[in-house]
Amino acid sequence: MLVPGLALSYLLATRGEASPRRIAAFIAGLVLILAVFVTPVQAMALHYLLAAHLLQNVVLAEWAPALCVVGIPPALAAALGRIGAVRVATHPLVALPLWLGTYFAWHVPVAYDTALEHPTWMLHLEHLCYFVTGCLLWWPVVHSAPRRLHDAAKAVYLFAAFVLASPLGLLLALLPRPVYDFYARAPERLWGLSRLADQQLAGLTMATEQAIVFFAVFAFFFLRFLRDEEPALDLQRVRG
Repeated sequence: MLVPGLALSYLLATRGEASPRRIAAFIAGLVLILAVFVTPVQAMALHYLLAAHLLQNVVLAEWAPALCVVGIPPALAAALGRIGAVRVATHPLVALPLWLGTYFAWHVPVAYDTALEHPTWMLHLEHLCYFVTGCLLWWPVVHSAPRRLHDAAKAVYLFAAFVLASPLGLLLALLPRPVYDFYARAPERLWGLSRLADQQLAGLTMATEQAIVFFAVFAFFFLRFLRDEEPALDLQRVRG
């Protein structure tokens, strides 16, 4: 239901006036969601592998929201930014804690296992939380409405997101025993992976992915900040 709802909402909100590049980005976000929910990844996540479920979480909390937010035209972003709730929720000091809190809260073992035991509603709620807070996370990076962030501020924001989120994946990779009981009931172990090896693979993949994605975008804004500041520094040297 998420993908059709997002597609219809986007079509109605943009009235077909978005640029081809933004439409392509939004479609790519939807395709990513479909890639992990209408393929064998879904069955693996629901019955066999923690690593498959964490892949779904990463797609919903980071990759797909980033592409969907990029797909929103500036005029629509400005209109949404005038809504009070959106203005508050997209503030960096609100969006980042909400995203981090969602990530950590749903990975608490009792919450994680309970969601998997109730796939008809609670698991959908978990996934919706990831996507919504993921969109909030990326909004200040992509759009200048309702507030414009300097490139340096965006770099700091992204670096903070990486530093604060990375311990979760590293913790899963380093724990000496499995923490999620749901996968103990898996009918068989795929590819010969033990529960602990599955958890280590999931945590390592999550930490590596976050390092690559967040550092790449951080580097982009940090280097752009340095490029923009260089003429001012040269002028100061000349005057000095």
